[in-house]
Amino acid sequence: MSDTLPVEPGSLDGEQDDLASSHVPGSAKKHPEIDLPRIERAVREILAAVGEDPEREGLIETPARVARLYAELFSGLREDPRKHLKKFFTEKYDEVVLVRDISFNSTCEHHLLPFMGRAHIGYLPDGKVAGLSKLARVVEVVSRRPQVQERMTEQIANLLEQELKAKGVAVVVEATHTCMTIRGVRKPGSLCVTSAMKGLFRSNLSTRSEIMQLIYGERR
Repeated sequence: MSDTLPVEPGSLDGEQDDLASSHVPGSAKKHPEIDLPRIERAVREILAAVGEDPEREGLIETPARVARLYAELFSGLREDPRKHLKKFFTEKYDEVVLVRDISFNSTCEHHLLPFMGRAHIGYLPDGKVAGLSKLARVVEVVSRRPQVQERMTEQIANLLEQELKAKGVAVVVEATHTCMTIRGVRKPGSLCVTSAMKGLFRSNLSTRSEIMQLIYGERR
């Protein structure tokens, strides 16, 4: 049995690469497989470098566990989030569609530590309405790769704008970063909020205010 995980057929090819992997080092096209044995060797080196014994009973299986962990955490590198927006419904609906509190877990590319939180996605349809679960799946794919929150927010907004041809897209992401809460300044409870506004949500102040009220109005 192979120790590598193959890329999903047909993902991230051709001119579509830029959005799905934009500015993500080690994109799916460059690294179509996860090399589990290589990760295991690297983890053993790290354990030895910090003064541990990789052959100790409690650590002997750790490299293999970490390799499988990374395969799961970075599964989004091998999947094109566009596929979840290819199926849509034609509806004469032109008011706001909003899905709040989509939970996610991602990995900060600067320290390889987790950041986690919630994404709120709203859009103004122009004849195309996506299944609500598809929006959550887009968040899942985009978050499961080495990320920064700012880019993640922009990528999700761009996907909806381009694939659904929406008249407006609003994405707000709230997250706690462990690279800030457990190391460095160590400020637990801090929250990073990012937003990306496209189309009418960017150009029309009242429309933008409406979506922000729908997201936060009941909580203030």
